[in-house]
Amino acid sequence: MQATSKQESNAKQGRTMRVRHEANGSSEFSPRESVSLEPPYSVIDCREIPGFAGHELVAACHDEANGLTAFIAVHDTSFGPSLGGCRLWPYTTENEAISDVLKLSEGMSYKHAVAGTGQGGGKAVIVGDPRSDKSPTLYRAMGRFVRQLGGRYITAEDVGTSIEDLCFAKEETDFIAGLPVEMGGSGDPSPVTAYGVYCGIHAALAHASNKPYRCDAPLGGATVAVQGLGNVGYRLCQYLHEAGARLIVADIHDDVVERACTEFAAEAVDADVVHRADADVFAPCALGGAINNETISTLRAKIVAGAANNQLAEAELAGELAGRGVLYAPDFVINAGGIINISFEKDEPYDADLAMFRTRQIGDTLTDLFRQAEADGQTTAAVADQLARRELELARRAR
Repeated sequence: MQATSKQESNAKQGRTMRVRHEANGSSEFSPRESVSLEPPYSVIDCREIPGFAGHELVAACHDEANGLTAFIAVHDTSFGPSLGGCRLWPYTTENEAISDVLKLSEGMSYKHAVAGTGQGGGKAVIVGDPRSDKSPTLYRAMGRFVRQLGGRYITAEDVGTSIEDLCFAKEETDFIAGLPVEMGGSGDPSPVTAYGVYCGIHAALAHASNKPYRCDAPLGGATVAVQGLGNVGYRLCQYLHEAGARLIVADIHDDVVERACTEFAAEAVDADVVHRADADVFAPCALGGAINNETISTLRAKIVAGAANNQLAEAELAGELAGRGVLYAPDFVINAGGIINISFEKDEPYDADLAMFRTRQIGDTLTDLFRQAEADGQTTAAVADQLARRELELARRAR
């Protein structure tokens, strides 16, 4: 896809490592007004739960009539209304679900801040099994829950939630993003998220071999171990396969692994040992915490670059990765393609070529970040966190 010179000029104004963005000053949006909810909705006090600090709002829905138990966390709206996906997952306890939504929503704030989308950070989770519990009724009920927050939170697809599911939620609220193009949206953001991760893998491989970043360079000779073959992970495999990379794949569902092996000539391994694969890149594309105290000691790849959120179970593991000579592409930087794509829905008309051009710049951003980390003697995670916090602080002051 080729962007015009004018498009490139406009897109470059959003380069995350080289520009300041201004907070959204819309008078229609008052995020810090108090929220009053009535059953089955409630504002919950999470002050005793780790990860709550800095959040503006956490809301719960216990709608027994429609089978919905869900939580929405709004972390920071300094740039504008919070935007983040809606995850459907079989959490074992409500506290587990709340803890996850808090981590995810904070990560979304950082992601938006670095990507320069003009949105705030938020997230939603539904307690349930995506293979057995989803239904139109469930997502209509979720749409009503989102509507209760009056625009503080805009939802989109995520693990377990598809565009088709969002169409049912749209029947109850306008605060939905990533809808089909024929409904005024930009379509499924998963392919764009995968493309951004693909560009990030290119950037990491180029940096590791002291070569210039080119997202169209062939990847013959590179081996990538992909953990998780959902919408994003599977499309990432397609991009990598077409570029000539050798693939090692793992997922908890055997059918999707078999399909990847057939379509991409991939090698299958068990999901709990894929991090041990003899690969150049380990790409976590499932749930968070893929890099933890157990997996890090047997990690063989020298690059960690994937689509999953919260890939490090503990922040301190960034230092251990660096000490082992592993180059880490911070998750909220490399996986921002989907929200970059959705951010262009605000333009009339939506420009898919420009969205892809901006997503390609994820590789440039990571290249800058890798170099800065080396120059400053810091981890890549620390440099990314500092950048995001600096942008958020500027937005808070402006607001």
